[in-house]
Formats: sequence, C-alpha cells, structure tokens
Amino acid sequence: MPATVPYDLATHLLSQESYEMAKAKSRTVFVCDACGNDSPKWEGRCSSCGEWNSMAQLRQPPQDQQSGPWIGDASAAPVRLSEVSINETPRLITRSDEFDRVLGGGIVPGSLTLIAGDPGIGKSTLLLKIASDVSSPTRPVVYVTGEESPAQVKIRADRLGLSGEDLYILQATETAAVLGQMESLSPGLVVVDSIQTLHDTSVLSEPGSVAQIRECTRRMLEWSKITDVPVILAGHVTKGGDIAGPRVMEHMVDVVLYMEGDPVSSWRLLRSVKNRFGPTNEVGVFEMTARGLIEVSDPSSALLSQRGRSAVGSVVVPIMEGTRPMLVEVQALTNPTSLPAPRRVSTGIDNSRMLMICAVLSRRVGLPLSNQDVIVNVAGGMRIAEPAGDLGVAVAIASSISNTPVAEDIAVAGEIGLSGEVRRVPHLERRISEVTRLGLERFISPSEIETNDIKSPVEAVLVKTIGEALSLCLPTQGKPAPAFSRSGQPDRDE
Repeated sequence: MPATVPYDLATHLLSQESYEMAKAKSRTVFVCDACGNDSPKWEGRCSSCGEWNSMAQLRQPPQDQQSGPWIGDASAAPVRLSEVSINETPRLITRSDEFDRVLGGGIVPGSLTLIAGDPGIGKSTLLLKIASDVSSPTRPVVYVTGEESPAQVKIRADRLGLSGEDLYILQATETAAVLGQMESLSPGLVVVDSIQTLHDTSVLSEPGSVAQIRECTRRMLEWSKITDVPVILAGHVTKGGDIAGPRVMEHMVDVVLYMEGDPVSSWRLLRSVKNRFGPTNEVGVFEMTARGLIEVSDPSSALLSQRGRSAVGSVVVPIMEGTRPMLVEVQALTNPTSLPAPRRVSTGIDNSRMLMICAVLSRRVGLPLSNQDVIVNVAGGMRIAEPAGDLGVAVAIASSISNTPVAEDIAVAGEIGLSGEVRRVPHLERRISEVTRLGLERFISPSEIETNDIKSPVEAVLVKTIGEALSLCLPTQGKPAPAFSRSGQPDRDE
C-alpha cells in the first residue's frame, strides 16, 4: 500500500489563501481591435483574422468583480416564437427626413445606435439637433457629454437656434452615475457624446481603452433593452477610418452609422453600414453651413447645378446610394506628357478601377493613352463605389482626348468588361426615373437589361460594346461623329 500523505491544516489553509489571492488578481490579455480575439501574450499578427499590429493590452478584472450576462438569468426557459408578443410601440420620428431615412423610418425604441466619423465632421452638431427636435415635456432627452462643458454645448445650441427647453445636459463620465441620472429622469432618448469618454470603475483599465469601451457599451445596451429607451452613441474613428475600439463593439449595437465628407467640401453623407431594423447602405445627404447641418432633399439637382454646358470631358452618371438614385458629374482631363510613365490620378473612384478602364480604352478602342496623363474626378466630393460608373469614366476620358463634348441630354451607366463589353447594372428603373426627373432625354445602358416594361419619356439606348457607347455619346458639330466598330476598335485613323 502506498504511504498515506499526512494532512497538514496549515498547508491547506495556505494553499486556500494562495488560491483566493490568485483569484482576486487581475489578468492581462491582449485583444485584437479588428476581430475581438484575445491572446495571453502579445502577437505582431492576430492568429484569428490575420491583421498586423492590432493587439491591444487589456487588463481583466478579478473574477468576483466580473459582470454577468447583460440580460436575462440562468433560469429563463425557451419560448415558442409563435407565442412571443410584439411590442407595438411606434418608431420615434425626428424632424430630419434624411436621418429617419437612414434609420429605415425613425428610431426604434430600445435600440442602440452608434454614429462614427472623423473629428470635426459634424457628429455632435447632428446629435444635438436631433436631441432638441425629439425632446418634449412628456419625453425629455438626456444629452451626456464627456468632452464638453454644458456652457460649450449651450454655445453650439445658440448657433443652431435651438431652445433646448426639454433637453437635459449631463456632464459625467462614470457609467454608474450616468445610469443613475437616466433612471431618475425617465427620458425618451439618451445621447452619449462620446462612448470613448465613459469609464466603468469595475474595469481596471484607463478610459478609452478596449476594455472600457466594450464594458460601457455593454451596460448601455443592457439599460436600453430593459427600459425600452433608445440610446445613441457617438464614437471616434482611427487613422484607418475604423471605429476606435474592438470590432465586437459594432456587433453589440443595433445600428452603425458613418458620417463621411471631404475636408474641403461642405457635403456630409450619413451612411448606414449595419441596421437590424431597416436597409443597409442607405445614405442621408446634408450640407454643413454656419447654422449647422442642412438637409439636401434633392442632391441630384444640387450636384448638377454648376455643370457647364457643352463641357469637354464631362458626363452625367446615375449612381445608387443605398435605395436612392443620384445623378453625379464625372469629369476627366487628359494631357500629353513627356514622362516615360504617364500619371493616373483619380478622385471619387477607385484608382485601380480607373487603370483598368484606361487599359480597356487603349487595347479595345485604340485611344492613344500611353503618352497621356489621365485625371478623373467626381464633382461635388461624391464617391462612386459601384461598377456602374465605369462607362461614365470611359466616356469622359474619350471626350477629353478627342476634345469633343458629350451631348447634354445624355446620361450613361454600365460596367465595362476587359473585352470591351458593357455589362448590366442593377436598379435600372430607379436610375431612369431620376434621369427623367432631371429632364435628360437619353440614357445609355447595357443591352442585356429589358426595358420594355419601363414607362418613361427617356429614350433608353441599348449598347453592347464600349465602342457603340462612344459613337453615341460623342457627336461633333458640322462633322461626322467619331465612328467605332461593334468590336470596339476605332474606324478612324488616330
């Protein structure tokens, strides 16, 4: 028989004390900002998503201080979906049609919305205007500010012409204090500007860290779901344009909105990249003025208002921003160069896509671009993210190099393939409807799309190749139009 180990009470108590001390100590882990994966040691590249230099240090609280699940309890029983009761509380409608459009019809009760954007883009201006418009005696609004004093918020409100009668300003950064004040006021909407300034005393980390952002977002989400009061969070972005903090923060919230805008332009786009209650990629258009953000209800007319008549290298392209069609002006400029490698510069479209279009024009159509600098710009600070703008870029470049203006009554849309074919684009009916509303008469589109069922005074001219499109779009005055064969090769001598 093996010898029996004698029981030592002192050793047992010491080991228990050591265990309790180890349990009470905090643990340091490293969390990936891109995917939320954690690792016990720092790694140059995340083993989960492959991102480089994305691991941030996170100090976890002791086990007895860690928070439990955000809602519900362990004894909750499953419920049949058919027996679940639906809350018929209507959406919270604001006075901003563009803001309601992006959200899918208004703010959903109990929802958690995150608005992110570059510093100075207009997030605080928009949120203060929304908070003031929604507030009422029966439904006050709490505006939590951790970056500005109440006097600074008042200065902005006076500049915007807001009275703020039922709008309460709370200058606080501790999450527990914020939740306590929200419970006492029973608001109809809560705005937090910004989530990076809040901190939770139970988390052993500095404000703005990955752990603090995640825990404060979790507590705001818990309070919003239990009380059925919507909460809007303002968030900062990193140098790469991503929301500061772990990507899991975007998974926790119900709606993620990005405010975009060119630094030299007054236009602001509020884009929905995630929405559990409405369409994604919806866009609201605003203009920054001295009195705040002004809604642009007709962006197509505003974008084309300064377009010159019979301008060389300019063409109108109907693009889709979410479910909204918009007419934008695509401009191109070609200039001879003595450099061995001509420059290709683009603003508003992907540069690699412009390089592909230039290669197709040179190879399939025969345009002499090998000794030409090519500059492409989308007027008004807009950006074309869909391939439907390819044909417009090609027509603008051909117009510039041939010094031939595009017909004023033409709009074009289509994707260009490497063999010179023009491919189909989605939402043709909405594009034609917008072209009709702006008074254009002809619309150049791919031939694969059926237009027999579309009732519109606009003439839908169907093309198969880029050569056909250029022959239609580039007429000359007193001279025959530049002829391109159906195969895409030019019939005229260069």
